[in-house]
Amino acid sequence: MTRIALVVSDVDGTLVTHDKRLTDNARAAVQKLHDAGIGFTITSSRPPVGMRFLVAPLGITLPIGPFNGSSMVDGNLKPIEQHLIPAAAAQRSLEVLNEFGVDIWLFTNEEWIIKRDDGKYVPHERDTIQHDPVFVDDFTPFLAKACKIVGASADFAGLERCEAAMQKALGDQAVAVRSQNYYLDITPPGQDKGTFVAAMAKRLNISTDAIATIGDMRNDLAMFKVSGMSVAMGNATDDVKKQATDVTASNEDEGFAGAVEIILTRNAGG
Repeated sequence: MTRIALVVSDVDGTLVTHDKRLTDNARAAVQKLHDAGIGFTITSSRPPVGMRFLVAPLGITLPIGPFNGSSMVDGNLKPIEQHLIPAAAAQRSLEVLNEFGVDIWLFTNEEWIIKRDDGKYVPHERDTIQHDPVFVDDFTPFLAKACKIVGASADFAGLERCEAAMQKALGDQAVAVRSQNYYLDITPPGQDKGTFVAAMAKRLNISTDAIATIGDMRNDLAMFKVSGMSVAMGNATDDVKKQATDVTASNEDEGFAGAVEIILTRNAGG
C-alpha cells in the first residue's frame, strides 16, 4: 500500500461547515498532516479570492486549485496555470442557462460579474467568497476571459435538468457539473479536480497513488478517480460515497478531521 504524501481537500461541504466556518479541529487536523510530513492543499469551485481566507490559517504553501481545479494559483493568488472557457462555449452556456431561467454569474481570475443583484444566492456567494460582484449590462466583453460560468437556482430539480442539457449542448467544449445542489458550474474543457491532482503529483514528483482526496459532491469524483485514496463526507450522496475508498462523518460533525485520522491511520499501517 502506497504511503500518502499529499492530501487534497474540497472546501465547501468538506473542509468548512455549513456556515463556512473553519473549526479548531479542522485546523488541528491539517497541523497533524504537516507534523507527519504530509503535504496539504485545497481545490474548490470557488474563485481564487474565495480561497484566500484558508491559506494562512492552514499554513498552505503548495499551489491551490480554484474553479474546480481548472486553474492553479500560488498563495498570493497569482496564476501558475490558467485555462479559459472557449468563447463560443461560454456564449452557448449563457444561452442554455437563459433557457432554464436561472441566475447567471461569470468569473474571471479577478472578478465576479453579474447582471443583477436580486438573485437568491448573491448574498450567500458574497459571504462565502468575501468579495463583491461587479454589475454589468452585457456579459459579452468578458466571454474571452471566462474562467467559470455559474447557473444559480433554488429549483434543484430544474438545475439538475439544466445540467444534463448543458452537458449535451457543450459536449467536450467545456465541463458542466454541479458543485452544489444550487450551483451549476461551467469550466474549461479537459480540466477538473482530477487534472489538478495529476498536476500536483507531477509538480511534487509523486505518484497519484500517494495522494488522498476528500470531498462531498459530484465535482469531486474526478479527483476520487485518480487518487490512491478518497474519503467522502458523511453529507455526500450515496452515489458519491460509493465511489470513494472511505467515508467519514459530515462536515457539521467534524468529518474533515475524521478523514485526516483515516488517512493517518492508513499511513501508520493500522
